[in-house]
Amino acid sequence: MGKNFKLIKINENTLEFHLTNEKVSYLFRVMENNRQLEHLYFGSAIRHRHSFSYLTEREVRPSNNMFEGDHTSSLEHIKQEYPVLGTTDFRYPAVRIRYPKGDRISEFQFDTYRLYQGKPALEGLPAVYSEDEREAETLEIVLKDAWSDVSLHLFYTIFRDYDAIARSTKLINNGEYAVYIENAMSLSIDFPDSRFDFIHLNGAWARENHLERNRLLTGIQSVGSVRGASSHVHNPFMALARPETTEHSGEVYGFSFIYSGNFLAQVEVDTYQVTRAMIGIHPLEFSWKLEPGKSFQTPEAIAVYSGHGLNGMSQIFHELYRNRLVRGEWRNQERPVLINNWEATYFDFNEEKILEIARNAADLGIELFVLDDGWFGHRDDDTSSLGDWFVNRNKLPNGIKGLAEKIHALGLKFGLWFEPEMISKDTKLFTQHPDWMIHVPGKRVSHGRNQFVLDFSRSEVVDHIFELMDAILSEARIDYIKWDMNRYISEPYSVALPSDQQGEVFHRYILGVYRLYERLIQKYPYILFESCAGGGGRFDPGMLYYAPQAWASDDTDAVERLKIQYGTSLVYPLSSIGSHVSAVPNHQVGRITSLQMRTNVAYFGTFGYELDITTLEAEEKEQIRRDIAFFKEHRKLIQEGRFIRLLSPFEGNETAWMVVSEDRTEAIVAHFEVLAKPNRPYERLRLQGLSEGKKYQINEDKPLRYGDDLMQIGLLFGENFTDRADEYWAKEKRKDFNTRLYYLKALDE
Repeated sequence: MGKNFKLIKINENTLEFHLTNEKVSYLFRVMENNRQLEHLYFGSAIRHRHSFSYLTEREVRPSNNMFEGDHTSSLEHIKQEYPVLGTTDFRYPAVRIRYPKGDRISEFQFDTYRLYQGKPALEGLPAVYSEDEREAETLEIVLKDAWSDVSLHLFYTIFRDYDAIARSTKLINNGEYAVYIENAMSLSIDFPDSRFDFIHLNGAWARENHLERNRLLTGIQSVGSVRGASSHVHNPFMALARPETTEHSGEVYGFSFIYSGNFLAQVEVDTYQVTRAMIGIHPLEFSWKLEPGKSFQTPEAIAVYSGHGLNGMSQIFHELYRNRLVRGEWRNQERPVLINNWEATYFDFNEEKILEIARNAADLGIELFVLDDGWFGHRDDDTSSLGDWFVNRNKLPNGIKGLAEKIHALGLKFGLWFEPEMISKDTKLFTQHPDWMIHVPGKRVSHGRNQFVLDFSRSEVVDHIFELMDAILSEARIDYIKWDMNRYISEPYSVALPSDQQGEVFHRYILGVYRLYERLIQKYPYILFESCAGGGGRFDPGMLYYAPQAWASDDTDAVERLKIQYGTSLVYPLSSIGSHVSAVPNHQVGRITSLQMRTNVAYFGTFGYELDITTLEAEEKEQIRRDIAFFKEHRKLIQEGRFIRLLSPFEGNETAWMVVSEDRTEAIVAHFEVLAKPNRPYERLRLQGLSEGKKYQINEDKPLRYGDDLMQIGLLFGENFTDRADEYWAKEKRKDFNTRLYYLKALDE
């Protein structure tokens, strides 16, 4: 090992590999005899030693053993790095290959290793990256199959400044016959005990990313998706937390999958209380024909360790993803305050109506106008026109180019909605290319929202959609694209693939989505992309590589958004969470909340509006003008600060969170109460993340408080009184959907 490698330490004599940045350590070794990989430790950093042999555990147990005469060679009782099917291990494997004889028994043995400064890119796949090779170091372990000419390459990257390990896997067929990959996980780790809670994010349309936490049980627990997208139902994330772990203390391991298609996040606890955690492409409806001379690269998974609770885990994900997954011109740019016309007009609009909204928006300080669905083909409802990306001149007689020019003349940026992956049957595109739709010939094909899915596993389909979008983008100045995807794949089949490769459709489809994104980004690097999939149906790290923000949910109700945004923040930074102020009664649940409540919730995201501002009263417009000015003043803090969850909407009537600047000189605290309480007690909210010795001014009208005071005692919440403060009945009641916002500024001593 070269002297320049500081984060990866290798004991050559014992073939022990220690990845450490003095905050976390990840440790494994090459086993004797069969030369497989044994996992030793992942957690808080430990000192490097010239031998970690004391961590090897072997005991005679009643089980199958690999070697005659050796009764401790059962892989069922050895913690592994990347387990295979069979060969004495009866637990779920990380890799499964079908050979020409029909068997699936592999034996991958250590061959060599390689070290790289920095982090190699994954071809055709999103992944975290390093801008300077000194930021990270990468270890590649090469294993060769004892029974074929297939090699297995395991990649590990450790970062200097982030407490995270990036892992992925590549299989290469160096032989003369094809094999079939039936399972290839991106990450697998065996933990020595099972004293964990299993945390994940679940939901459905309009209630995405709800946090769920349960104790681990013996057996298998998993979440995943086989819908062709990461889905509203489960996010490609899971965490293992000690039962005593809270938001602010305790151990937690987080696993996040940088992928936008089918996934499996699984935990298996055996009868000896060993916990196997793995994450990767879901094996259901997946197989890959690996031809001679070809390779298959799995997507990347990120493993995070935090000894400072769930907030600590989240902050690692936030910083890594915000700075080393998001890329391009918009990575560190402040996001514009936008208005989207969808809930204001739906499909019913013309150019003058759009311009009327835009003129009002410019007057209020909004910076970006987004034209949503309905501008193309003859689309007056959701039954038509997808795939015919030609402007509807009846609605927009001057075309997208003319409208964009008028919007820009108002001082606004201009954005446009697309749903490029879908097709309607009444279109020119379907008439010319009915075989471009994903379907099984001769069998029923289901619809979702009256639409069907284009076969993005085919390069000619991706090329055609690019040409249609490019024709619009090259003619008109488009600053922003909202890329929607409103249905899942339920009959996966491509007429362009042979029968023995139909298991590749789901993965090839997502690779096609990535290719289209990449082509558009390369040609139009200034465009801000926002991904959307009926709201949060594809809110995943893979999308963040291409679109730095995502529409978190079609549900814009402020109360529901407390749970959605709280859960989403477990993994994703505020700069990625699309959040808007919408009209009341809310269009999804019919609830009436105050404008201030809706605004204060939406602040903690990308921030924008989705309502008909032309119908608002003068007083409401003036409040919006003030609210936008406040956000513009503090959006850098919100976008780049450290987000801290304080009170969970999943545990009670109140929610609280805050964001603190890196130097701890500024903070914004938000507190939300859904239902009012009578005759309430005195209450306090303890803050986090401040500098103990700094003195903070709160909202310019509160007493000065020191950081340690605010973190140990907290903000004091009492009733608001009128002038008749001595009479209980004269108290001003808070009412339902109450909200408070505090701005803290450290004073120079």
